[in-house]
Amino acid sequence: MSARSSELDRAYKVLTIVVSAYIAAQVLADVASLRIVSIGGFSVDGGTLIYPFTFTIRDLVHKIAGKRVARLVIFVAAGINLVMAGVFRVVAALPADLEVGTQMEFGAVLAPVWTIVAASIIAEVVSELIDTEVYQRWVQSFGDRWQWGRVLASNAVAVPIDSALFVWLAFGGLLPGSEALATGVLVSIFWANVLIKGAITLVSIPGIYLVRPTPLPPADAVRLD
Repeated sequence: MSARSSELDRAYKVLTIVVSAYIAAQVLADVASLRIVSIGGFSVDGGTLIYPFTFTIRDLVHKIAGKRVARLVIFVAAGINLVMAGVFRVVAALPADLEVGTQMEFGAVLAPVWTIVAASIIAEVVSELIDTEVYQRWVQSFGDRWQWGRVLASNAVAVPIDSALFVWLAFGGLLPGSEALATGVLVSIFWANVLIKGAITLVSIPGIYLVRPTPLPPADAVRLD
């Protein structure tokens, strides 16, 4: 195996790991979002603690394989999350084996509200695609310099958009009370999401240096033997 083939073989293996981590993080974030937790006096969904890492992991995919692959992975993850929500709903709707018990807890926890599922997936796809575009513009402008800036710039744009879309689509018009009160609650949830996701972004920035910038050619154009 030539040096070039060896380098490509390594890059494909790393890409497999990174893509798997991205999809796993997306799925874990959506499941964790089914529980609302209190952090610093703010009410946020549990997925907020995991989801921000997906932006940096997406950046790793982009760094290894380029923009087209990164966009494809975003849509694949969204499809898997949609299938997961559907499977949970179907399993929760099936009659339980009463010899085991009513098992009502499964449906109570994992049969998601479709409004929240739709809001989550739409927000994820839109914000991650925007993250892709900002990342690409940074690379075109600065090349391999200041790689930390790719993460910071792309997340700084994508995180507020993700938070705003999710909060508006999931809870807009559904909260009880006056319009002013409901708006205040939505704004509070939005800022809580932005602040927590922003803090996690800062923690995740060094992750961009975990892989080398080795853009891959189309798979059918590469022979590794």
